[in-house]
Amino acid sequence: MIRVGIIGATGYAGAELVRILLAHKEAEIVWYGSRSYIDQKYASIYQNFFQLVDAKCMEDNMEALAEQVDVIFTATPQGFCASIINEDILSKVKVIDLSADFRIKDVKIYEEWYKIEHKSPQYIDEAVYGLCEINREDVKKARLVANPGCYTTCSILTCYPLVKEGLIDPDTLIIDAKSGTSGAGRGAKIDNLFCEVNENMKAYGVASHRHTPEIEEQLGYACGKQVLLNFTPHLVPMNRGILVTAYANLTKDVSYEEVKAVYDKYYQNEKFVRVLEKDICPQTKWVEGSNYVDVNFKIDPRTHRVIMMGALDNLVKGAAGQAVQNMNLLFGLKESEGLELVPMFP
Repeated sequence: MIRVGIIGATGYAGAELVRILLAHKEAEIVWYGSRSYIDQKYASIYQNFFQLVDAKCMEDNMEALAEQVDVIFTATPQGFCASIINEDILSKVKVIDLSADFRIKDVKIYEEWYKIEHKSPQYIDEAVYGLCEINREDVKKARLVANPGCYTTCSILTCYPLVKEGLIDPDTLIIDAKSGTSGAGRGAKIDNLFCEVNENMKAYGVASHRHTPEIEEQLGYACGKQVLLNFTPHLVPMNRGILVTAYANLTKDVSYEEVKAVYDKYYQNEKFVRVLEKDICPQTKWVEGSNYVDVNFKIDPRTHRVIMMGALDNLVKGAAGQAVQNMNLLFGLKESEGLELVPMFP
């Protein structure tokens, strides 16, 4: 049985980790870390865990936690994991960080976009970017996994096959993305109040969103050169979900069958990436509560462009589900263990 500790267990991603891991046959949560709710019963914070979780919240003491568990999930704000990680911890325990602290390999880019000093740059090169469908073999050997963000997971998986195969010019790539409000976290913010969000849609972080360099870096690895793209996120009045619609110039004339064959080449054996049938557009409601990503595409011969589409649940495949998928790889388990979650509807 894998002993699990969660730091940041009372955020939305942390609570989703708890929900998934409670049904995991090979894992046991022994530490519910939360700086804000120390000594409070976890089920008093999230009533859905009443009579399912009897534990109380504990402090965010990573040093003590490393003595008691096999893997630590840090579902914490940017900067926390980097400020506390050290060699002693990594020598005892695997760490899966759900923040952006170790996702970007260039520390200067991280500090420029996140506006904070990186406290542990010595571990950036070692950290494995935990997008399982692309970096599976590297994840298996890692001590420190940088769990990708929700926007980035959806954006990268939607575009990756065509970038990798050179069917699109990545410098013409424009990514339009929509997110439910849970992606902004549980903290109280005026912009996330019901009256601000309901009956409203808005773009934010225009030409400045922090996930932009993460997407550029990973797609740059795919095509072997630096990528510059436009990424524009939008907030929509729903709890969960990411919808990505991406546009790029084709590098040659292609048929539907040729493009479909490229997607199938990369995803036909992937449990959690579903390439939809022709002319079926991904929708957030068909992946809600699951670890699936639905992707598809449409060729526009009039503009010589291709439209790529993807949808996922930002709290599952976009955060906690992907983190558990990484844990399964780290410990040699069936990759889908605990993640056989049928999408919820309605």
